[in-house]
Order: sequence, then structure tokens, then C-alpha cells
Amino acid sequence: MSWCSSVWAVTTHVKRALRYRFYPTAAQAAELSRTFGCVRKVYNLALAARKEAWASGERVNYDATSAMLTAWKKTGELAYLNEVSSVPLQQALRHLQTAFADFYGKRAGHPRFKSRKKSRKSAEYTTSAFRFRDGGLRLAKMAEPLAIVWSRPLPEGVSPSTVTVSQDAAGRWFVSLRCDDPGVGPLPAVDAAVGIDAGLDHLLALSTGEKIPNPRHERQDRAALARAQRRLAKKEQGSANRARARIKVAKIHARIADRRRDTLHKITTRLVRENQTLVIEDLSVRSMVKNRALARAISDAAWREMRTMLEYKARWYGREVVVVDRWFPSSRLCSACGSIQEKMPLDLRTWTCGCGASHDRDVNAARNLLAAGLAASVCGAGARPQRKTPGGRPAAKQKTPRREP
Repeated sequence: MSWCSSVWAVTTHVKRALRYRFYPTAAQAAELSRTFGCVRKVYNLALAARKEAWASGERVNYDATSAMLTAWKKTGELAYLNEVSSVPLQQALRHLQTAFADFYGKRAGHPRFKSRKKSRKSAEYTTSAFRFRDGGLRLAKMAEPLAIVWSRPLPEGVSPSTVTVSQDAAGRWFVSLRCDDPGVGPLPAVDAAVGIDAGLDHLLALSTGEKIPNPRHERQDRAALARAQRRLAKKEQGSANRARARIKVAKIHARIADRRRDTLHKITTRLVRENQTLVIEDLSVRSMVKNRALARAISDAAWREMRTMLEYKARWYGREVVVVDRWFPSSRLCSACGSIQEKMPLDLRTWTCGCGASHDRDVNAARNLLAAGLAASVCGAGARPQRKTPGGRPAAKQKTPRREP
């Protein structure tokens, strides 16, 4: 049984999707909204066809759905599919093919039908369906370029390979340009490693003793969000007033998410730049949010999103992320003598070991994670659970892995 796994890779060729906000004209907004609807319709039709074929013992791939799309366009009922660019429709079929590949590979659940109200509104264009010239982006079926707010420049001498246009629940329009970024590469190696313990009182506790405060972004807007949701609940279903109230709620959610994402980007970038090895714990967030008393705070902390950022930034910059098993007793283990405490209730934030060492619960956990992660890196992820304390006393009961026959 191994306590740790590593994300340890160096990328020399990084593709990034740089997202910008833009403000479409009325004609462009109408064209994009029509394209979103057609993309959703084609995706659902292809998914229905594949499910029907599977029920009859057949399998339908991308080529078959592409031929179906050609036939659908020739029918009177679906002739409106010809009014939008064909590229986003073909990309929707490719996305469905990828979704099924992930499903068969047990990396995701079965693809679901897209909903007009709940699904993300987006359309992807490849190089044949857009023109990028002199900082202007013009999509197929559009006479004018998009009015993009260039909050940061694209990498010099680089052109996008794909363009994804989307509209969020708050009504904001975004365009993501996927391109190579030659400015991203391995950083100079540093002789530093850090253990990271995620928490709620503090967002992160580091093995260095530093504690990063938890901004609690959702709590800042909780009262405004509650008022907006009460007003939404009182509006008549299907009315224009309800639609406006829904957008107000979505704008508050978007503001919270933007602040949270900005904070996580700043923290993770700093940690990756300053440390060669980063050791984190494999938290089961899905199980933890079942605790109704802590679900809101755990969701606001966004531990899963933070881990994702650490892992892909480590790949970009040539760093190592070591993930320690969630059952490792990092909080109950004394980082000074190695003894394990029988119990460690959540409200106990500081404790003193029998050896006389006093510990801050979170900092002690971070130091234990760092030690386990470094041991795994040196020994090839072979660190095993501790069964006995150095003094010979029995450790807390843990399941013993079954030996191979």
C-alpha cells in the first residue's frame, strides 16, 4: 500500500486558452445565440441516435453522426441548421465522441442531454471558421470583428488554433483563444519543498509555519445573495421579471466565483514558483460536503480547484506535486517523535504530545505531509503506514492491506 502519488512532468510545449470578455453587437448576439441553440440541438440529436443504436446492439462513432448531420440539414424540420456555421456543429459531434471515450475509459459518467436553461452556452470554432488579423477576431457568418477587451496581450507571434465563444449565466460574453505559449516553461530549480494542509479556519497551513487566511468570499456576499434569491422566488414562473431576477442572482454568484478564482491563482502561482516539491493531501471533497454543517464553507474553500491549479502549473513549470493518501494520520501524528494520538477532535486546534512537543494542529499536519511526501519521492512512493510508535506502544487501529497470494 502506498501513501503517495506524484505529478512530476516537464512540458516544453504548452497550449493555453486565454479568455477575454467581449461585447457583441445586437446582430452578433443574435447570431451567437442561434449558434448555441443549433449546437445544443445537434449534440442532443447525436446522443439520442447513439443511445438508440446501442439499445439495438450497434455502435455509432463520429463519422456516422457526421453523416447524420448532413442528412438532418436536408430535412425541412432541421433546415435551420444551415443558417449557422457548420464548424461549431461538427465540433459538438467531436465533443460527444470525446465524452463517450471518457465514459468507456471510466474517466467520466455517461453523456447527458443538454438543457436550454441549465447547460453551458458555448460554440467552438476552428481555423477554417474564424479570421484573426491585426488583433481583430472575426467569426464565420459575421460581418464585423468582435469587440474584445484585450486585458492582456496574446503571446507575440502566436495565432489561435481554436476559438470558443461562451455566455455565462450572468449574461456576460467571453471568448477563449487556444494557442501555444512559448513564454511558459520550466523554472530554475530551487532547493525548497513545502507541505500544504487545507483547512477552513485558514485556507492553507504550510510546513514553514505560515498560515494563509481564508477570505470566505461567499460569506462576504451572503446577505446580498439571500435577498436576491428571495426576490427571485417571489417572481412568477416564465415572466420577464423572473428572468431579470435570475440574472441578478447569477451576477452575485459570478462575482463570488471571480474573486475566489483570482485568490486561488495568486496563491498557487506563488507556491509553485517558490517550491520545487509541493505535498498535498488527497481530500475526498465529494464525501466531505455531505456534512451539512460544513458543506457551504468547504465549497467556498474550493480545495479541488486549488489542487487542479497546483497540478497543471507544476507541469508547466517543471515542479513536482506529491499527493498523500487521505487516510494518512497527518493530524494525529507527532512531527517531533512520531507517536500517534488515539483521538483528535476537530475543535482541538493545539495539542501537546507525550514527548513534550506542542503543536498547532494544521502546521503539524503540513509538516507530516511534507515528510511523507519527501520519503515517497526518494523511495519511489513506497512510504507505508506507521503501525507502532517509536516507544513500542500500539498505534491507532488501521486496516492492514491484504498480502498478494
